[in-house]
Amino acid sequence: MQKSMSAIVIFILAACSLPAMAGPGPRKAPELSFYDRSGKALSLSSFKGKVIVLEFLFVRSMHCARVAQTLNKLSNDLSSRGVQSLGVAFSAPQSEADAVTVENFIQSLRLAYPVGYTNKEDVDKFLERGKYDVLSIPQVVIIDRAGVIRAQSGARPGDPKLEDENSLRALLDVLLKETPPQEKLVSSGKAVPQ
Repeated sequence: MQKSMSAIVIFILAACSLPAMAGPGPRKAPELSFYDRSGKALSLSSFKGKVIVLEFLFVRSMHCARVAQTLNKLSNDLSSRGVQSLGVAFSAPQSEADAVTVENFIQSLRLAYPVGYTNKEDVDKFLERGKYDVLSIPQVVIIDRAGVIRAQSGARPGDPKLEDENSLRALLDVLLKETPPQEKLVSSGKAVPQ
């Protein structure tokens, strides 16, 4: 009995000392670089100040295509209010993500927002995905105007409602009503974001 209690206490202490797993949000969005369909390098930070709807996707996935069409509709409806849809493809097993496959994806769905590609390692780093974490695709990440990840689908405990147009619109409406981060003047007289 005493050995059993000792084992339980040791297990509890060991579990408590493990680092907490990074959740899907809120946390500062790390930088992400990707390439557009022409091969030009883009960075996530170049869209700062906008509410970003970022989809990580496989170009041959029907589920990813459906979500991309939803983002296209939202982009058409909400870009004037400050929403920026972005798609970032990466290679799936037996499928490459490159300029040609991304161009075909964009053309077949008639997407009007930026869709690019990068490698799986950069996606894993951005999502803070551990070696043994299951990667669900598509993965939708919502980033507020200050560059903070506010919601994420596909991760534990991700929110699958982010792939639903009505739920996504409701969240974006809330984020668009938030006050954008203010800029401060530095001694040089230039404005810089806070």
